[in-house]
Amino acid sequence: MHQPEITRRKSRQITVGSVPVGGGAPVSVQSMTSTATENVAATVRQIKGLEALGCEIIRVAVPTRQAAASLGAIKSRIAIPLVADIHFDHRLALAAIEQGVDAVRINPGNMRRQADVKAVVLAARDRGIPIRIGVNSGSIRPRGAAPKTAKPLVELMVEAVLRYCEDFESWGFRDIKLSLKASDVLQTMAAYRAVASACDYPLHLGVTAAGAGEAGIVKSAIGIGSLLAEGIGDTIRVSLTGPPKHEVHVGWQILEALALRRRSPEIISCPTCGRCQIDLPAIVRQVKRRISARNSHLRIAIMGCIVNGPGEAQDADVGLAGGKGSGLIFRRGQRPRRVPANRLVQELIAEIDKLDT
Repeated sequence: MHQPEITRRKSRQITVGSVPVGGGAPVSVQSMTSTATENVAATVRQIKGLEALGCEIIRVAVPTRQAAASLGAIKSRIAIPLVADIHFDHRLALAAIEQGVDAVRINPGNMRRQADVKAVVLAARDRGIPIRIGVNSGSIRPRGAAPKTAKPLVELMVEAVLRYCEDFESWGFRDIKLSLKASDVLQTMAAYRAVASACDYPLHLGVTAAGAGEAGIVKSAIGIGSLLAEGIGDTIRVSLTGPPKHEVHVGWQILEALALRRRSPEIISCPTCGRCQIDLPAIVRQVKRRISARNSHLRIAIMGCIVNGPGEAQDADVGLAGGKGSGLIFRRGQRPRRVPANRLVQELIAEIDKLDT
């Protein structure tokens, strides 16, 4: 079945370590460590775990000199690009660059002097590494400003990042990536849409402080997913309260749902209703477990009844539609064959094996 393709915004390309960002490169999945950065062993262990799940760029907090001094040791033991997250103290950014990080993230607005920002930019330029200019809704408005009389938050965010970009380019630096995150989904989307139409810098998407569990996943899926569906965005981070492994998992689910990337087979299954006469949740769990390690792009339909089941299964690469005591197995438009209910999973896996060889 032909799926419509997303027309992506044209952006200039930068390179974060070995990962191209923008310019038509695949949308990459990022995360951030939750360990104390100066604890090199714990940080490396967490990064390697995230890499195994599909994290492609990792960011670490650098709040102290000790954290900055640990970056070289961390980078030497990991395979994915390392980004240093710096706030307030430009000296930490300079130290991180000296340690050999692949990129730095700064908010120029929370550094004391423009000369400090310029020193970081020139150091990054000399090392040939990019900078992410990141502004968040919580840090863009001056402290003490009256919200009712100040400019709208989205306008402030867009004006700020574009002003910073002008400064960077005046210093001969163009390897820039932008992020404009708010905890409010609609403000986040409005900010990214506005900046996307005003420049061609690659964009890092995220809804900041999205929260924990289902609430954070829903906010991130709506904010990040809607922008990606419009062609906006070159790299993403799902910001969830909790272990960062969940961020990577949800990030990939968003990309796969939009057919922008795929790392594993896609399973589509019905929500079940009173017509379902098989244990569909158990069948889905069994199939997921048996194909979890496969790196293929198959579309697998697992349907519970004969109403929509045959149509959905027939549109997939392979699928089943269950019925009372038996079910139909489909494979890429071939005539379906009926098998006993207790052999549905076995026969479906056999068809998947044939297509994967």
